[in-house]
Amino acid sequence: MPQPVRPPPGTLTRLHPTRLRPTRLGLAFLGLTVVTLVGCINYALSLGYAVTFLLGGVWVVTAAHATRAGRAVSATLAAPAEAVAGTDAAFVARVSSAGPALTAALRAEAGRAPVQTMRHVPAGETVTVTLPVPAPRRGKLALTRLQVVALDPLGLWEARRALPVPEPLTVFPAPEVNAPPPPARTVPGAGEGAGRTRGDEEFSGLRAYQPGDSPRQVAWRHAARTGVLLTRETDAPAGTVLALDWADTARLPDPEARLSRLAAWVNAARRTGTPFCLTLPGRTLPMGGGEAHARAALAALAGHAPLPAAAAPARRATPPAPLPGSVLRFTLFALAVALAPAALRQPVWVTLMVAGVLGYSAARTLRPLPAPPTVLLGLAAGVTAALLYARYGTLLGRDAGTALLALLVALKTAETRTRRDARLLALLGLFVTLTHFFFSQGPLAAAHAALSVLLLLAALGGWTDPLTGPPTGARPLRGAGLLALQAAPLAALLFVLFPRPDGPLWQLPVQDAARTGLADQISAGDFASLAQSRAVAFRADFAGALPAPAERYWRGPVYEAYDGVRWNQVRVRGPAPSLELFGPTFTYTLTLEPSGKPWLLALDSPAVLPSGAFLTNAFQAVTPRPATGRTRYAFQGRAARLGLRESEERLAFDQQLPEGESPRARALAASWQGLAPEARVEAALAFLRSGGFAYTLSPPALPERDRVDAFLFGTRRGFCEHYASAFTFLMRAAGLPARIVGGYLGGEVNPDGSYLIVRQQDAHAWTEVWLPGRGWVRVDPTASVAPARVNAGLPTALTRPAASAAPAPTPLHRAALRLDALQNRWNTWVAGYDGSQQRALLSRAGVGRIGGATYLGVAGALLALALLPALLAARLRPRSADPAARALHDLTRRLRLPRAPGETPTAYAQRAARQFPAQASAIADAVRAYHAARYAPDRHAEALRELRAAVRRVRRR
Repeated sequence: MPQPVRPPPGTLTRLHPTRLRPTRLGLAFLGLTVVTLVGCINYALSLGYAVTFLLGGVWVVTAAHATRAGRAVSATLAAPAEAVAGTDAAFVARVSSAGPALTAALRAEAGRAPVQTMRHVPAGETVTVTLPVPAPRRGKLALTRLQVVALDPLGLWEARRALPVPEPLTVFPAPEVNAPPPPARTVPGAGEGAGRTRGDEEFSGLRAYQPGDSPRQVAWRHAARTGVLLTRETDAPAGTVLALDWADTARLPDPEARLSRLAAWVNAARRTGTPFCLTLPGRTLPMGGGEAHARAALAALAGHAPLPAAAAPARRATPPAPLPGSVLRFTLFALAVALAPAALRQPVWVTLMVAGVLGYSAARTLRPLPAPPTVLLGLAAGVTAALLYARYGTLLGRDAGTALLALLVALKTAETRTRRDARLLALLGLFVTLTHFFFSQGPLAAAHAALSVLLLLAALGGWTDPLTGPPTGARPLRGAGLLALQAAPLAALLFVLFPRPDGPLWQLPVQDAARTGLADQISAGDFASLAQSRAVAFRADFAGALPAPAERYWRGPVYEAYDGVRWNQVRVRGPAPSLELFGPTFTYTLTLEPSGKPWLLALDSPAVLPSGAFLTNAFQAVTPRPATGRTRYAFQGRAARLGLRESEERLAFDQQLPEGESPRARALAASWQGLAPEARVEAALAFLRSGGFAYTLSPPALPERDRVDAFLFGTRRGFCEHYASAFTFLMRAAGLPARIVGGYLGGEVNPDGSYLIVRQQDAHAWTEVWLPGRGWVRVDPTASVAPARVNAGLPTALTRPAASAAPAPTPLHRAALRLDALQNRWNTWVAGYDGSQQRALLSRAGVGRIGGATYLGVAGALLALALLPALLAARLRPRSADPAARALHDLTRRLRLPRAPGETPTAYAQRAARQFPAQASAIADAVRAYHAARYAPDRHAEALRELRAAVRRVRRR
């Protein structure tokens, strides 16, 4: 094996500085992080921020790991003994790591063709690797831009260091295959005994050994007696000799073919040991033999002018190497985990297709199965897109888009053939993981995201190893977990301090499955379906005491237009009504679940609205940008008199009834018109209290015509919208403006968090009647029939309508409330952490406004602290895992004389002794102790102690 080039004694090869830069994979990883960050900003995905900042932290931490690996790696390169045109010149490199285990690459350029080889280097060890360099033509082969590259565990960064370039290698001509024998020549006048020449027949004497002499010619017995190497010389009659001449190849028209035949003749003489001479135009090589003579002849052939022109580097059409099955299966498993939550919401046939493609791709790693045709994959994608469009009406919506993305990622696994494709699968898996936050940002979604990111990072690291990658199991997961832990401080800091905008960057219509909640219009029976849902509509946190049950009317949409069947919202023109606030101010925060509706639920009349919200002239709080996710809104409310001064147009509109509708109800209400306005209201309520009405979720169906008559004088069984609709009809027929208000009533008190849980089953409808001198007055006709609906909640009202309080919660229900309290805290500080939460937190911490001097100073200081572990890891000098190697390194530091790359400890000791003769004995003792500790495992501990003591006896410079 050729030995690496070493510096001459007394000199030291200066190491080139390390240059850090991201790889192509690192740039793609950074691009993915930026894209997900923009998406999280636009859609206010708080958990998406957390995962994005974690990925950004991993990107920064891996830069530190690459820097440390670059400090630890070193390499030397030795040229091969010879190379033949048309083959690969096998340069031999020794790559060492003075610190952690790492993946290293040797890169160079030969002409315009880049060459590279990669190898995993264990901690503190040296590996030998071959760098195959194409040698397409004869002549000089020079390497340029030779460098050793160290990668981080995920392959996102590379630390480059330039290496000394070896001398150009002479590439011999390719010998002709099955070349004819060379012509034999007879020297004139020579005969047996008349003349002698170098040959292998008779002994002619001894001479001094020269490099390149054949070992068979060495006088080994003489060397054993005297210790001096001598070479036996032999000769032969000078009658017949092997004379190779350029003219003997004249029949070959191509100069390269002539050189190829001469090279074949030289190699034949080289194998048989036959002496020969060589005559070329302008140059003659005298008679000789041996390795040195043959190489000189081949070198003369290689340098024969003119040299062939350098051709453009040809791309080798070599098929990609098969991917390691264990790493690919691990990647497919990580991708399956990332895609798993989509099975709960996407169509079943999409889930079956995704599972089938992933399963087939995994099976191909275990047995030889044909790859699916590209046409078939494209057809599957097209059919899926068409079916999803037919179901959802778009491919840009949340449900359709994520389902199509899941299938496209699964189809990508079917055409994965290279390491680049496999790395792309891991990046796509990270992107898919963040899309799940469109549907949920709860603790389970966070746990799934953490598991998916850990598995995908481990899979990504598996493709960094150039051979097979780390084995599946705990080791890659430990590595990914370590990176995540190191990135966690930076991710947490960015999660808290990164500015959160209050609105999206752009508006994109997102269609999804229908959500339960209040509708734009109501009719009898609509609220009964909501009453059967225990889904949370919103939670309300109060700064002070909770309001009394009778005051928990959460105002939503106002319905004023009636066509005999349905009540609809309208926009009535006219001057704004008056609003008179009085009483103490109370502050509360609503955490609304996504509904896609513009209205905000508020108590009484809000004195201070959230940013961007406004009150309509029906005193309804609305926002122009309905939130598509869980959103927090802060309110300040006070008691109010609504519409003391109301427009005549609205009052007239709110007395209109369909012509000829429900004549019996009209007649009943007409009998009250002679009463005072308040007395008319009391008369209607008394009619409901004494009329045998029942409160139920399953009332009989009402006809299309005269529905109010059918209810008041027929079925007498209904839900809140039945009573609100009938009562509003009676008030209008009695000559009073009236309208229906939809919203929620009540809320369950959670003692663990001191907040209200308002569910969809708390949806309610009541009536507002305009009374002179009082304005719009809330009247709840349902409370006349079932008082428990106000005081005890819906479940109690359905079983005990007259109850005054709800029964005590069961132990199971109390446990559910505790879980909900944890969920509420999660929503507040993690999933619901938005711009308002951030500003409030920074204000309490005394940081000030975002972008201010204090904010920038504190953020900069905390950022430096968060980056400190990564900076220390980057600056940490590599230390070998071998204690003996560490002691030898300490010796070099005491002498302030570094070892050259590839320099043996013995050679280093000789060089150091020449430079410091006063300490030559101490240095020699230290190196002998090193060898004893390094190669004597039976007394390793004692040898290490002796080694450290010997190193300490060397005086520091």
